[in-house]
Amino acid sequence: TKPEVTLGDYKNLKVKKEEAKVTDEEVNNEIEHMRAHMADVVVKEDGTVVEGDTAVISFTGVVDGKEVEGAKGENYPLEIGSHSFIPGFEEGVIGMKTGETKELNLKFPENYVEELKGKDVIFTVTVNEVKTRVLPEINKEFFEDLGYEDVKDEAGLKAKVKEQIKTRKEAEIEDKYIDDCLKLAVSKMTVEINPEIIDEEIHRIIDQVSQQLKMNGLTLEQYMQFTGMTHEDLHKQYEETATNRVKERFLLEEVAKEEKIEISDKDADAKAEEMAKNYGMTKEDLLKEFGGLDMVKYDMKMREAINIVKGE
Repeated sequence: TKPEVTLGDYKNLKVKKEEAKVTDEEVNNEIEHMRAHMADVVVKEDGTVVEGDTAVISFTGVVDGKEVEGAKGENYPLEIGSHSFIPGFEEGVIGMKTGETKELNLKFPENYVEELKGKDVIFTVTVNEVKTRVLPEINKEFFEDLGYEDVKDEAGLKAKVKEQIKTRKEAEIEDKYIDDCLKLAVSKMTVEINPEIIDEEIHRIIDQVSQQLKMNGLTLEQYMQFTGMTHEDLHKQYEETATNRVKERFLLEEVAKEEKIEISDKDADAKAEEMAKNYGMTKEDLLKEFGGLDMVKYDMKMREAINIVKGE
């Protein structure tokens, strides 16, 4: 049963909204990330391993005169700087040349597996090949590879990247601003919520998590095994999120009622057409996925209520 909601102040909340600012450093870093993403990996001519290279190695680890199971590999691509091996391993490979074999006298860290932690280990490492990343030059070809047909020079690239970063920041700031406004408006209203409603929302959240896990090839049960969590732990973890969601929903429904927000079939139908176009599907399929025209109306009503709480 829907609880009784008594609204407090929900307009002119005077919540401060941040301004999106972009520094030259952020622009330069973003461009370097783009270059790194599009870098070519080539075999190094001089064959000497330096930081940032990928050394293709064969290696064997020996403890107390015996080979260690799992400490052996053939043609393993080790990125220098990834810190994926025990401390000292990558540092020992730096400076080696293609075809060189070397012994590394190391020690397993204290937080390693029980049978090996703190033990001395000798790794015999052979560098089979050294690969390095060659960053693309900032030129017309680079702009075209990025799909920036309108960019002609480095200044144009920086301007475009700056605008992209600003747009991204503005979206993040807007989301935070909405959250802050809703949180404040919720704190000013009075409502007593039946625990069963919170439970229902928790189960809805867990279902959403389960669907996301499936997209990554995991079941909810596998996730709980990996994390050592129980259903009770999951329930507790999402209780606060679920409570906030429910309170915000009741707030917006009450605001829509107070402000007499109504959505016509015509407007909802036009919105459904627009959404279908954006998602690249037919209006019929979208309505089926969305839950019908009434759900589109509800969504539009909630968005208008959010705008009122924001003071727009």
